Amino acid sequence: MDVRTLCLAVLTKGEATGYEIKKMFEEGPFAHFQSASFGSIYPALSRLLSEGLVEARAQEQDGRPDKKVYSITPAGDAVVDAALTVTPEDDIFRSDFLFLLFFATRLSEARVIELIDERVATYRAKQEHIAEQIAARTDSDCCGDPGRETVAGFGVALYRAAADYLESNRETLIEELRAYRARRPEAAE
Repeated sequence: MDVRTLCLAVLTKGEATGYEIKKMFEEGPFAHFQSASFGSIYPALSRLLSEGLVEARAQEQDGRPDKKVYSITPAGDAVVDAALTVTPEDDIFRSDFLFLLFFATRLSEARVIELIDERVATYRAKQEHIAEQIAARTDSDCCGDPGRETVAGFGVALYRAAADYLESNRETLIEELRAYRARRPEAAE
């Protein structure tokens, strides 16, 4: 999905500044499945403003320049509704971790263990982060929104499954690497 549509969709949840939109993609509800950079958000908001799909108002700040607060227009809502009817593309999953693990025979046993342990810790931390976000929600944060709750649960399930898989298969991988190296002395550490 393009950044223009992502920004519009975020604004269906309420008005926001460009910075607040960015934070939603870095730390908020969209952090685990979409990304949008500062360098793409502000040009997208400018285009949306010129197309009449969003409005902006200036909000005063003490001792700092006014900030723009964006809100979606009815025309912008219609664009979001149309975007939600498309068939989604296949998910793209890129992982430097899996790339490194693919070449485990070229890594030391200690490095493989380190990679797996670090990734398990990362997945557990992400699982906890989502759980904390769920616990911190209030009624004004869309508590009870079935789509949002399903996405959060999906994220927890994915991270849990990935961490569980790595933990339960770590020793098997290490044993297989030892056997591989025993058969191929040139592959020894």
